[in-house]
Amino acid sequence: MTARTYGTGLPGMPQGTLGGKLIVIEGADGSGRTTEVALLKDALEVEGHAVVDTGLRRSDLVSAEIDRAKQGHTLGATTMALLYAVDFADQLENKMIPALAAGSTVLADRYIYTLMARAIVRGASREYARELYGFALQPDLVVFLDARPEILLHRAIGKYGSLDFWESGMDLSLSRDLFESFFLYQARLSREFDWMREEYAFHRVDANRGPELVHEEVRRLVAPLYGMKPPPRPVGREPRPTGDRARRRAASS
Repeated sequence: MTARTYGTGLPGMPQGTLGGKLIVIEGADGSGRTTEVALLKDALEVEGHAVVDTGLRRSDLVSAEIDRAKQGHTLGATTMALLYAVDFADQLENKMIPALAAGSTVLADRYIYTLMARAIVRGASREYARELYGFALQPDLVVFLDARPEILLHRAIGKYGSLDFWESGMDLSLSRDLFESFFLYQARLSREFDWMREEYAFHRVDANRGPELVHEEVRRLVAPLYGMKPPPRPVGREPRPTGDRARRRAASS
């Protein structure tokens, strides 16, 4: 990959070409990101590629501080956004770039796009978010796993037994009801991801389906990065259209 950033890069960031690939799997909590990262990592390693996975709040520098701040609900939105930016910058400098320079594939379970969306719905401007995270490397591929809010809710309850305070936007005082707040918050995040789709070249994948079908489609997107022919789509099996495609198909039926 070419070491291009969205804005001003970190001091000392390498220039030119890095030998590895940076693949981002984005999506809401419950969209199947972590499952897909694990499946894709296994598949790439079987094909002989070295893979390093990363995600949010994995920095040795500030991840523990972020966890403590979330438990106590003590920090404002701007401070939290800055902490997440530090967390991401530390991982970028000390984990992602070294891995990419060594020729490895880096699989990111979420990237700056979630951080930007969270900051914006909590009061930051889009321009501020762009500038704050402008030091990020431009990935080779961004896959956005798109799942309906009711599916996300069902999966969260099935996995955790309850909804997460932050993933439900309860800090925004959208509603006293946890479930209503969850749907309102997801709608706000969705609006931010909608404009990012064009600006940051997201590839949307229907994540309302099971992990096997999602993985098949992701593999077809990933294959060209390695000069491989995309695996054939099983006969009679077509991904369910989402977003604009779904609305156009419904209107024509």
